[in-house]
This record gives sequence, structure tokens and C-alpha cells, in this order.
Amino acid sequence: MVPSNPSTPPPETSMTTHSVVCDDLSFHWPDGTSVLEHLDAAFDSGRTGLVGLNGSGKSTLLRLIAGELSPTGGGVTAAGAVAYLPQELPLTLDWTVADLLGITARRRALQAITAGDASLASFAALDDGWDVDERARAELARFGLPSDSGALDRTVGTLSGGEAVLAGVAGRLLRRAEITLLDEPTNNLDRDGRARLYAAVEAWPGVLIVVSHDRGLLERVEQVADLRDAAVRTYGGTFSAYQEQLAAEQKRAQRMVRAAEGVLAQERRQLAETQTKLARRQRYARTAQEQKRVPKIIANAREREAQVSAGKYRIVQEQRVSAARGALAVAVEAVRDDGRIRIDLPGTAVPAGRTMMSVDGLVVRGPERIALLGRNGSGKTTLLRSLVTRPELFGCAIPIGYLPQRLDVLDPARTVLDNVRAAAPSATPNEVRAKLARFLVRGDRVSRLVSTLSGGERFRVTLACVLLADPAPQLLVLDEPTNNLDLDSVDELLRVLSEYQGALVVASHDELFLDGLGIERWWEVSRSEVVEVGRPW
Repeated sequence: MVPSNPSTPPPETSMTTHSVVCDDLSFHWPDGTSVLEHLDAAFDSGRTGLVGLNGSGKSTLLRLIAGELSPTGGGVTAAGAVAYLPQELPLTLDWTVADLLGITARRRALQAITAGDASLASFAALDDGWDVDERARAELARFGLPSDSGALDRTVGTLSGGEAVLAGVAGRLLRRAEITLLDEPTNNLDRDGRARLYAAVEAWPGVLIVVSHDRGLLERVEQVADLRDAAVRTYGGTFSAYQEQLAAEQKRAQRMVRAAEGVLAQERRQLAETQTKLARRQRYARTAQEQKRVPKIIANAREREAQVSAGKYRIVQEQRVSAARGALAVAVEAVRDDGRIRIDLPGTAVPAGRTMMSVDGLVVRGPERIALLGRNGSGKTTLLRSLVTRPELFGCAIPIGYLPQRLDVLDPARTVLDNVRAAAPSATPNEVRAKLARFLVRGDRVSRLVSTLSGGERFRVTLACVLLADPAPQLLVLDEPTNNLDLDSVDELLRVLSEYQGALVVASHDELFLDGLGIERWWEVSRSEVVEVGRPW
């Protein structure tokens, strides 16, 4: 046996330093679409915010860690039990709150034992959950949800979308798992719900990995993991610290690009000068031979030497140009350039002062921008759907564009081109292609089925269908438009809406997004009526 060296620390296995390890992880969908390729990543203890563009594989990665998907290649190892909250909760309306919390089996076991059942199966199902009802109701109260004696038996159909999300978060806390995964947990949450979630995250026990576009939530994490181009980079600190580090990196990358461009230009000039010199020498040699200023044998020897020397010199210069091109390519690759949607929407313009519609006596005139506020379950989505489906009830006779919460306005079985042409039937295919290019949907992507698009592509095509519709929408209705969008897509949406010239009504709990829209009026849905309020923050 080889004696140990006390001065040399023992090698650490990955699981002694990391809570989750992804080793050469790959995943493909059954149709062959690649999501992750040879991903190596490690997530430490504490709170991690996982960010990245739509379609980069964030949700897929969480599902792989949770064991809901099986890797195509490589593997995932987690140091403990995993609790997972998906982006879209699989809700069944006749489920109870207890089902949503994941405690139904324990409650049934407790009821059976209380009724006299002493079987091992009942005690095994109960585990240590003798106080399951009390703990569950305490967690519900923590998140501002009904916690009376009948709260656990309420059906999911009586909950709003935000209440269901909070109940799902409460259920993950009840499980006391070593590792918790939350995918967009602030979706549909009102201001109070977000504040309660933020407080829970700041005090979260164990390991937490959260995918979110919510900057407020990301300011509560201890590190940010950026998933991009099938690789994960981790930055210490909150989202603000991540942005500062990323901005500094990008400045350095841009300086490297400029420096590499300068070197390439210099090498190209030297190559051109070399070629000119060599051409002059060859002309001089030919002239000397033609004028017989030197013997033919000497002239031929000199010509061969010159050709060999010129060939070597030219190869060296061409290699230096090639190396400069390679350095430039590496520098360019480090600069993030995701493109920007560029559109012009003159058809959406409406005259200032023109009456557009009336909601509970509140009159909308001209291109006003209105935020629709209200707590979860107050009826905001119901009001917006009524406005879109029965505009005559509100005296609205102008074209309306509608962007619903789930972005489900596209037909997944049809191509991108066919979807947009369905919204704008008078446009020719070439006209649609040209307009889609402004939404960064180009080339063969126009002919792809919607079902094969990434999240970011689907978002841009949905925007195109709404904004390029014929006739052009002069009133745009948005219902929680930032749900499920990555941070870059939210910024992109704000840029697009800055070009929109019609009236806008948006329901959102995203305060930063509403601030960026330039909202002029604030309405609140309360007790089945709409009232005008002042700016709430």
C-alpha cells in the first residue's frame, strides 16, 4: 500500500464540491432536434439563477436534472432528492389543493391510521407526516393563500393562475428536498405574490436553481448561471453583478475585435505589397534575360531561385493573413450579437383624441397606453378576452391585435409562412418573407413547421402574426406578455412596442416592463369593475 502524503490533499470527487453535476450531457427530441450537446456544468449549493435565450435549453435542463427526461448522452448526478416546479403546472380542474401540494397520499394514510388501520403500508406512506395538515396550511398562509380548515380540499378550478403557482411553490417547500428546481415561478403572480415569493427564495433551505426572467427575483440569487451555445458559465453575485461582469466582458471582446481587424488589415496590406514586389522582380528578370544582359544559364538559375524564394515568402505572408482571419473569427465569436427586430408600422397609427372604446365609463382616446392591474383572480384575463371577442360591447370598431398569455395563436402544424399569410391574406409570399426578415426569421426558417421552432423563434413569429395582420391592429391587447420570455426577448418586445403607433392595453405584473412601455393611464380591476388609479409605484 502506498503511504499517503499529508501535504497533498486527497482528490475531491465532483459530488463533494457540487450539488448537481452534468457530465457530457446531450439531449435530442425524438424527431432528432438537438437541444443540448456535450454539456459540462456544475451547480453549487445556495441559490442559482439560470438564465439564457429562449430555446437555449433551460427548461429542458431542469427536466433532465429532475429525472423527467432521459439524456441522449452523458448523465446528470444530483446530491440528494430533487423537487421540481415546471413552468406550466399540469393542472386538472378537479384536483384539490392537497393534490397540488403533493400531500394527498400522506393525508389518506393519516386518516386511515386514525381510523384504526395499523398496516405497514399506511405507516410507510405517512412517513413522518403526522402534522401534514398543519404544516400545509401554514405554508399556504405564508404565501397569502386561504388556509382555513377546508383549504386543502378546495379544487384547483377555484384558484387563479397565480394562486396555483404559489400553491405549487408551497408544495415544493413541504417536500424538504435537498435540491429544488423552479421554472419561471413568478408567472401570473401579482405584486403581493411576487413579494411573498421573493421572501421565500431569500430564506430557501438547501439548494435552489431557478429559471426566471424576473429581475426582482434574480436579485435574490447568489450566483447566475448563463446557458448559451450549449455551455454554462457561472457568475458570482446577483443579476446586477452578472450584467456588470458581462458588460465588461463584451467591452473587452469588442476591443479584441477591433484589434484583430487592424492586424488583419495590416497583414493584407503586406501580402499585397509582397505580391507587387515579386511581380516587379519577375518582370525585371524577364527583361534582363530578353536583353541578354546576363548569360542564359545564369538567368535561368536566378529565375529558379527567385521563384523558390518568392513562393516561400508568399506562403509565409498568406499564413499570416490566415492566422489573422482566425484570430478575428475567435474575437467575433466572443461578442454577443443576437440581432434586433426592425419594423415600421405606419398602418397602426390612430389620430390623437379619437374615441377608441369605453370600459365601465372609462374612455380611451387616441394612441393611449393603459396598464390593467389587479390581484390574481380579479378578472383581468376575462376582461381582455371579452374586449377581443366582443369588441362591440365596448364600442370598439377598430382592428384589434391580441397577444395572449400562452402565445398560442399559431397553428403548430402549419409553416411560418402559412401562419403569417393567414393573418395577412392579401400579402404575397415574397412580401411576407421580406417582412419576416425584419423579425429575424429568414431563409429556410420561413418554410419550417411552427412545431419545430425554438421558443425565441416562436415568440418572433407570433409578434409578426399580430403586428403584420391585415388590417393592421390599431388597438393592441397584451395579457402578461412577458410570461415565459427570456430577458433578451423582453427587451426586444419593448423595442418593438416603442415603434407601435396605436392604442395599447396591457395586463402585467412586471413593473419594469410597464415602466419601459411608457404607460400613461393605470386601471385596476376590483370587485368586477374597472376603476382608474394613479401610478401604483
